[in-house]
This record gives sequence, structure tokens and C-alpha cells, in this order.
Amino acid sequence: MQSEILLRWIVLVPLLGAALNGLLNRRLSKQISGLLACGAVGVSFVMSVLVFLRLTGMEPESRLVQDTLGTWMHLGAFRVDLTFAMDQLGAVMALVVTGVGFLIHIYSLGYMAHDDGFQRYFAYLNLFIFAMMTLVLGGNLIMLFVGWEGVGLCSYLLIGFWFNEDANASAGKKAFIVNRIGDFGFLIGMFLMGTTLLPHLGAGEGVFNFQVLHAHAGVLAPVATAVCLLLFVGATGKSAQIPLYIWLPDAMAGPTPVSALIHAATMVTAGVYMIARLNFLFVLSPTALAVVAAVGAVTAIFAATIALAQNDIKKVLAYSTVSQLGYMMLACGVGAFSVGIFHVMTHAFFKALLFLGSGSVIHAMSNEQDMRVMGGLRTRLPITYATFMAATLAIAGVFPFAGFFSKDEILWKAWSGGNTLLWAIGFLAAGLTAFYMMRLVVLTFFGENRASSEVRKHIHESPATMTVPLIVLAVLSLVGGWIGWPHFMGGGSWFEQWLEPVFASGAQIGAHGAHTGVATVDVLVQNAQMNHAAAEALHETGVEWTLAVVSVLWAVLGLVLGWFVYYKRATIADGFKKAGGGFVYRLLLNKYYVDEAYDAAFIRPGYRLSRSVLWKGVDAGLIDGVLVNGSALAVYLFGSVLRLFQNGMIRFYAWTFTIGVAVFVLYLSFSS
Repeated sequence: MQSEILLRWIVLVPLLGAALNGLLNRRLSKQISGLLACGAVGVSFVMSVLVFLRLTGMEPESRLVQDTLGTWMHLGAFRVDLTFAMDQLGAVMALVVTGVGFLIHIYSLGYMAHDDGFQRYFAYLNLFIFAMMTLVLGGNLIMLFVGWEGVGLCSYLLIGFWFNEDANASAGKKAFIVNRIGDFGFLIGMFLMGTTLLPHLGAGEGVFNFQVLHAHAGVLAPVATAVCLLLFVGATGKSAQIPLYIWLPDAMAGPTPVSALIHAATMVTAGVYMIARLNFLFVLSPTALAVVAAVGAVTAIFAATIALAQNDIKKVLAYSTVSQLGYMMLACGVGAFSVGIFHVMTHAFFKALLFLGSGSVIHAMSNEQDMRVMGGLRTRLPITYATFMAATLAIAGVFPFAGFFSKDEILWKAWSGGNTLLWAIGFLAAGLTAFYMMRLVVLTFFGENRASSEVRKHIHESPATMTVPLIVLAVLSLVGGWIGWPHFMGGGSWFEQWLEPVFASGAQIGAHGAHTGVATVDVLVQNAQMNHAAAEALHETGVEWTLAVVSVLWAVLGLVLGWFVYYKRATIADGFKKAGGGFVYRLLLNKYYVDEAYDAAFIRPGYRLSRSVLWKGVDAGLIDGVLVNGSALAVYLFGSVLRLFQNGMIRFYAWTFTIGVAVFVLYLSFSS
């Protein structure tokens, strides 16, 4: 089968799996349902590998495979084709989504084995992969947006999977509504982009096709800032950045493999991918890039501080994801798009492992998620513990684990671009990450188990369907970053070289904009396409080596402090809780009261508006009271009057007829 044809099946095979599981549902046994769902994603992964291999055999500047199924919409000059496309960036995302997604599907076989909604769960999971692959491989912005909305729908379905509990249903609705707020900005940005570009297109050019957008980027330069900021509003929703991050911690209400899929391989990476895909547009607006970098940095440190005080094992990891997404946005904001995608990939490995590891712990602890009643699981869950430690070292940025290479590269790009404040924020967030992750490890795996005797009786290692994916992800968490081994350490920065053709043209557009009146900050242009001689000079002075060593030592220090505070000297942690009268601890424990602030500022006023105005005033008062009941009353009164003339008495009808004739005669007399 030609690689072009494979593209459609990479996307459609998971949809077929979702359709079969969804339509047949309980007519299928759990074994067949699980094999069908896992097989669909596995086949999609294999086909992604085949297309990737085809790309490697092509010239770097021409690595693009396209599959057009036909024209979707065509109205005058407006045209949208149903097209799938894979270049270097699409290949990375496709392999991550299908590869990690396949492991999560396998893990789910064991985790969800006893759930009554097993078939429905796998239908939703396959649908999630289909939506994300539509987003990743869509050849135009409309296709991307279809997948964008699709992952939003699937997150709603899976977060609220156990909808019989109000908290779970509410969490699903919260995710759906918050993302719709972001998507409103995304849509306006698309409309502005389309109306600006449409008059300048030739015959047959699709207005939202990525190649067309790239070719006509100069036309969009005057509105680039507005378009990029509006698109970024959508990204703050999907990729959980301030101020629309609030849905992601509550997304823990769904099954743990769902959390892994959302956090590692699908929904939350969509915003980062969108910015990277439209890099040629973002480089035209230094203002937009500055906003992206600033929001990313603030989100990274903000979420990391919240994670310090959370007691739910999944909530710690959720805020960790928000923080790591901030790193990805920071990378994109300083023009290092390839590094941002590199962290997307490495983060997919170790964050999927962390969530699946937490699922193994929850499974062993009879669905308990509070770390305060855990402990002592290191010897009872040896595989889970070993793999969880590998992920912890990776996310902390310890050499040579995957997280070191991507996170250190982000910090280096910020530093070498002259953004020392952003570097400092990212550096501090990295230390906090190491500290709170070691806190999680100590409270979960070390010391004495604090659960009830009944729970302790049932603690056991997870089945092979759950532990094998953990082992595979642990290996990837170790070696997954080696493909980005940097030049200063003797490597070839192969990952960055692979993506360079995708982002090099964007850097050229940004540089061209600087010479054609488009406001472009020099440091961002330099950061996107750094002068080779200057970079070599920095390497020779050992600055990058120094920063890398300091970064590793900082991560190790965070881990050691976490170990010391929560294991060796637990009284220190108790002292922190009481510091300042306990105000700081309560502030972090309650997540800076952001949810309460939103509740006071928007939710409760919205309820009051709905109850007093929309319901009582508009619905009950105007619609029901005036329009519905009022019209019924008018008909009733009119009918009551007419009923007086239809009484069935012939004498009354004769007199009425006589009076009518007399009135008519009088009318004729006076009118003549």
C-alpha cells in the first residue's frame, strides 16, 4: 500500500474500532472488545512507522506525504479539501500519539478489566486517538480544528466516564465548558485569518491549507499579533495555561489511563502543536511570542508551587503536567519550537509512566488516592516502584534520563537568547519539580504503610498487562532523550536537525519581516536562527556546560531535599505547614483559591443571572408568561366572546340576522 494511502488509514482505523465497540457494545465480550481497540491503535502505530520510514528516505526539504480524499467545502473562492499530510513534525506527533496511546490501551486491559462500562470505555479511547490523529495529520487548519474539537468531546466523555457520581460529571462539564471559552478565541482568530487572506488567493488555493498559509504569510503580517493572540487563547484552554488551566486538575475524575492519555499523548499537547505548526505566523509577532513565553513561564512556576502541597497522588501529577506544559510554551515563546516539541515527546514518555504508575498504586490500594494513607509500597510493588523512580528522575532532569535533554535545552535557549528572567523562572520551577516529585515518592513508597489492615491485605503488584507498559515507558524515559543529545556533549542534536526544515522557513519569514516594516525583536530572530559562530563561541567558553552541570546539580539537590524533609526529618515538613500560622500551606493546599475566585466572579453571578433574569424574567416571565400563556389567554377570551353568538337558539340567530341587515341598510343609506 502506498504511504499516501496509509495516511487516511492511520486516522480512520481507530475510528473504525470506536464505531464497532460503540455500536456492538456489550454484544462483544470484553476480550474481543479490548483486542479490537488495542489492535486498531497498534495498526495505526505500525502504519505511522511505515510513513515515517518513507519520510526518512526523502530529501530533508521535501519531506511531505499528502493524501487528499476530495473537496470538503467549496463556495466561490473559499475551498477546503479533506486532506491528510505528514511532514517531520507530523511524524513525531503521530508516533508519540499512536505509540504511547497503544501502551495506554494495553494497560487499560488490566486496569478496567472489572468495569461494567468496559466496551464503552474502549470506544471512547479509540475515538480519542482518532480525534488527535485528525488534529495532527489534518492538512489544513479546518481539519486541525475538527480534531481540536474532537479531543474536547472525548475528554468530556472520558473525564465523566463514571457519570453516576456528580463530582465526575461536573469535572467533565468543567473541562468541556472551559475549553469552549478558549475555542471561541481560536475561532475568531481563524475568521480574522481567513477574511484577511481570502482576497489574495489564486484559483484552487485552499484558504486554510498550511502550505498556502505559509506561502502567503506576508499578507497576514499586519494582523499577525491579533491572530496569534486569539489562537493562543485556544491554546491556553487545550494546553492548560493560565488562566484556563483550571479544568486539568479536575480531569483526574476519570479512569487513571484516561489521565495518562490526556496528559501525555493527546489533548494537552494540542495547543503546543498548533503553535509549532503555525510557527511561520507566530515569528511575525514578537508581541505574541513574548506573551506565549511569559504565560508559559508563569504557569510553570505557579503550578509547581501548588503541586508542593497536594495530597492526592493524581493531583500532584496533574499540576506537574500544567507546569511542564508551561515549559513547552516557554520554549515556543523564545522561538525554540523544535525544543518545545522535543519536550512534548520526552514528557509523553515519563508523564504517561507516572500516571500509569499511580494507577498501579491506586489499583493496589483499593482505589485510594490520598498519599497520606499510603507508604511502604516499595517492597510490595517492586516493578511499579522501579519504573516510577525512572520517571521521577526523568521529570526532575537528571542526566542521562530523557527529561534532562529536553528541559536543559529549553533553559539553554532562554539563556542564550538573553531571556535571563525566563531562564531563572524555569530554573526555579525545575528545582521545585524535583522536590515535589521526591515528596510523592517518599509518601507513596517509603516508610510504613498507613492504610487500614483490610486494605493492606490486598496490596499486590499489578498484572502483566499493566506492568509491561510501565517497563517499556521506563526504558523510553531513560533513552528517549538521547536522539536530542546536544552538540556540546558530543552529540548531533538529531531531533532538532530532523525538525529544522519545518521551522527554518519560519525563521526566514520572521527575519524578512524585520526588514519589511514588520516589528520583530532581534533576540527572537537570533534565537530562531542563531549565528553559528556566536554559538560556537559560547560553547568554547563553557557556558552551556556550566549551565547543564548546574541544572543537574539543582535537580539532584531538589531530590535530596525532598528525601530529607519527608523521610529523614519529617518534622521539618510539619514545621513548614505551621509556618506563618499555616497561611502559606493553606494557600498552596487550596491552589491559591483560584477556583473559589472563579466561582465568586463568574459561576455564582452566572447562576444568579440565570435564575433571576434568564429563568424567572425571560423564560418564565416573558416566554411562558407573556408569549405562551398570554397567547393562550387571548385565544380563550376571543373564543369566549364568539361563544356568546353560537348559543344554538334560532330566535337569537333571527334577531342577529335582522339587526345585521338593518345595520347594513343604514350603512348604505349614509354612504350614498
